[in-house]
Amino acid sequence: MAVQGITATTSTNITGATHTSTPSIMPPELEQTLALLSSHRSVLGYLLLSRGDHVSIIRHSGVVFEGEQGKKYASVIGKMVESVQAGLEEVSGSDNDGDQIRFMRIRTKRHEIMISPDERYLLAVLHDPAS
Repeated sequence: MAVQGITATTSTNITGATHTSTPSIMPPELEQTLALLSSHRSVLGYLLLSRGDHVSIIRHSGVVFEGEQGKKYASVIGKMVESVQAGLEEVSGSDNDGDQIRFMRIRTKRHEIMISPDERYLLAVLHDPAS
């Protein structure tokens, strides 16, 4: 579920500051994938985030990711990916050879969050595994 072929748009970073860059160019297959994700009955929403010093929400779906709650999720998801990547680098040391996280799946009692990091973006999907 790589997120390729898009450029950042007007987005809100986790501190609430808005930043504008190049207009969004969403490939039709990405639009179709995001629509398919949103339509699945167990999916509560998704976050498409920029990656870097300041995690910004590029696009989201689902009430759970609205407003301040969405900013909290964005911040935590960014921190989790950074932390796991740092741990991977620490454990593998010089043998790392640029190894990077491809996919993360975290399950709690109530939800499951799946995170697909890319070089420039993070795609996170929250769903209810019970439904």
